Amino acid sequence: MLLESRVEKKVAELKAQGELPLAIELWNGKRYALAEHTDVTLRVPGAGALKYLADPDLASLGQAYVEGYIDVEGPIDEALRAAEALARSWGKPKKGRLPPLLRNLHSKTSDAEVVRYHYDVSDDFYGLWLDRRMVYSCAYFKTGDETLEAAQEEKLDHICRKLRLAPGDRFLDIGCGWGALVLWAAERYGVTATGITLSKNQHAHANQCIQAADLGDRCKVLLHDYRDLPGEGVFDKIASVGMFEHVGLKNLLLYFGSIRRLLADGGIALNQGITAVDTESREVGLGAGAFVEQYVFPHGELPHLSLALREMSAAGLEVMDVETLRLHYARTLAHWSRRLERNLEAARVHAGDKRLRIWRIYLAGCAHAFERNWCTIHQVLAVKSSNPGRNPLPLTRDYMYR
Repeated sequence: MLLESRVEKKVAELKAQGELPLAIELWNGKRYALAEHTDVTLRVPGAGALKYLADPDLASLGQAYVEGYIDVEGPIDEALRAAEALARSWGKPKKGRLPPLLRNLHSKTSDAEVVRYHYDVSDDFYGLWLDRRMVYSCAYFKTGDETLEAAQEEKLDHICRKLRLAPGDRFLDIGCGWGALVLWAAERYGVTATGITLSKNQHAHANQCIQAADLGDRCKVLLHDYRDLPGEGVFDKIASVGMFEHVGLKNLLLYFGSIRRLLADGGIALNQGITAVDTESREVGLGAGAFVEQYVFPHGELPHLSLALREMSAAGLEVMDVETLRLHYARTLAHWSRRLERNLEAARVHAGDKRLRIWRIYLAGCAHAFERNWCTIHQVLAVKSSNPGRNPLPLTRDYMYR
């Protein structure tokens, strides 16, 4: 068979390049070990799967696994490292695609559909690997030895301190997830907190938590698109955490303009989001970005930090501070991946086999990607002030770390 002979030839080439702790087992009993000791076995149950190995990248290998054309045995993080080695040594190196500048994929309807596809899987599924507050964003580690729960609480407080939340502040969280930040801000800082999400599951869960905490008089979560929030200057502080990845590059000015419109004069805003390392805002290469686009975040677009800062400034917000959280997110994702791996059977019950395969690759792959600086993440702090001589922030960052 032509494809099988091509695979055999490529296996020989890989072995000549150095040991890779991977074995490939074919449906006919043939086994190709690329090292004396192998941590990961890639099983090919039928000849039809060989096309995914003929010129592999992370998209084709991921697709083959998700669709059941290949199976993987061994630690998922080691499998990801082996897949990267295959893509680099065996396939043709592929740069990420440029963003679709001629298309705007982010209508209100399509954004709501994408959010619900990703988030409305099952709260029980997410609960297997998130912390007890269901915080689905980058945690904040002071030493690296903290539990996930402690690091997520530190992140919530880090954001509140950066925003200088104070009793009586009107606080908005755009893309509030399951409500952890609005609950933390209302309970610990005495603010009147509003969260918005497009996820029906998150909306229901967050409001249940608000009622359980007896915070309904000054905390609420709405099922709302950021573009539809009415009014001007109606919030003193605004946060958006892990949301602007869904906005689209063409909508960044509209997005930051909406934040400025909603923010009171003298107000403070914080945006935390994943950003591209490519200065042209290309998607992650080696097919990783294409896999995420197909299976995880359809229509997701990551701006380079420079583009995010430009659009934020063009919208009339003055950028005051930028903090890179890449290594924090690598740790967070590693925690999530390990937790999911410990609960595979329960996760399969809640999400189904295909979606579980997607999330196994996604969490382990993202941990690998942030560790390797394929993508990064930033907290950007900005203010709105009509008086250039006055600023709501202190002269130094000391207040952030008290």
